Amino acid sequence: MTPLKKYALLLMIAVIAHQTKAQEANKSSFSLQEAIDYAMKNSPNYLNAELDLKNADYRRKEITGMGLPQINGSVDMKDYIDIPTSLIPGQIFGGAPGSFIPVKFGTKYQTTAGVSASWNILNSDYFFGLKAQNVFMDLAKINVTRSKADVVSAVSKAYYTVLISRERIKALEGNIATLKKNYDDAKVANAQGLIELIDVERLEVQYNNLNTERDKALNSIPVAEAFLKFQMGCQINQPITLTDALNTQSIDFQELSTTVDVTQRPDYKLMQAQQAMYDLDVKRQKVGFAPSLSIYGSYQYNAQRNAFTFLDFDKNDQTKQWFKISMVGATLNLPIFTGMQRVNRLQQAKITAAKGRNTINNLMLGAQLEANTASINYTNAYQTLLRQQKNMELAQHVADVASKKYESGVGTNTDLIIAQTSLVTAQTNYYSSLFDMIVAKLDYQKAIGTLVK
Repeated sequence: MTPLKKYALLLMIAVIAHQTKAQEANKSSFSLQEAIDYAMKNSPNYLNAELDLKNADYRRKEITGMGLPQINGSVDMKDYIDIPTSLIPGQIFGGAPGSFIPVKFGTKYQTTAGVSASWNILNSDYFFGLKAQNVFMDLAKINVTRSKADVVSAVSKAYYTVLISRERIKALEGNIATLKKNYDDAKVANAQGLIELIDVERLEVQYNNLNTERDKALNSIPVAEAFLKFQMGCQINQPITLTDALNTQSIDFQELSTTVDVTQRPDYKLMQAQQAMYDLDVKRQKVGFAPSLSIYGSYQYNAQRNAFTFLDFDKNDQTKQWFKISMVGATLNLPIFTGMQRVNRLQQAKITAAKGRNTINNLMLGAQLEANTASINYTNAYQTLLRQQKNMELAQHVADVASKKYESGVGTNTDLIIAQTSLVTAQTNYYSSLFDMIVAKLDYQKAIGTLVK
């Protein structure tokens, strides 16, 4: 493939990738799963968790690098405006005993260039840092999973809030249409002198009440959609269409176990990883009394000039030469007495580890309680849903009968209004219990750690 064709192919791929990203950014129609997937790419909280994971990886590499040899290069240049003065005994030059003669040694300019290296070959803090880096990576990964569960739960609840609100509006509009017909018929009957005006006014009051309820529900939709977009990480002013429908016929009850495997919960895994960090710190403090060993070395050249002529070199002229300086060494550090600092740090680490174990035990108790509560709430929500569904069906039947009797002239508008009010109440209770059941199911799945894999 020629270079021109290769560049053209790369350009085409870049354009396609840019268009795909732009289409995703401008997407306005979402199923529930698509809304969750969108949130995984745009939710600030989830994106921060992924950035923390990347940061943990760089931190791991940083710790690994601390155990490698450290090499530095340096160039040091000095211009002695006043050359340092040294005092030498005057006796050397025939002076009186105890006298000193000030003498200036050196040159105006001095330059030293070289490299130095050091390596900690025995250091307990480093070795425990290597062990801790894996635990630190696990912490970041678990935090990503926990953030994902939070996003799935929040987006799902917000999505169903919009769907249920729209279903309730449909039910209210059906009731309004039915009552509107009865209201119009009543106005005609009143004009013909068949019924009193108060009967028409009662229907008008009920009709206005239903319209008010419908308007309130309609006004709540933008708020619910804005909250959904917030959970998704979507621009609030971006239009959004939900493609999933609320299929109430497919909602089945699922027996939920009250026995929870707490080890599947992200927060439990998070605390276990944190506890491993605490235990490692205790071990690190225990071996902190061990000696540390480091080796080092340097290789340098030094030049001294009375004029700034460091680029001039003549091996036969001492004033134009660079002199070599090299050395190696080792440092063995033996902690003998540190004012009991390490002992006290060890005790603090032990206390922190003990508190961590207590926190894990408390989480295990709390997780079981949370799972039991979520399971009971789900069961109660489903039973309530069944009762409210039955009540809604009965209220619909009563409203239909009351409407037919009123149209036939054998029923009163009072019966019709009472039936319509009961129907609206039953519908409101039904959709409220439906949402409660969905939320309870999500809370249970989150409580047992199975909401996301």
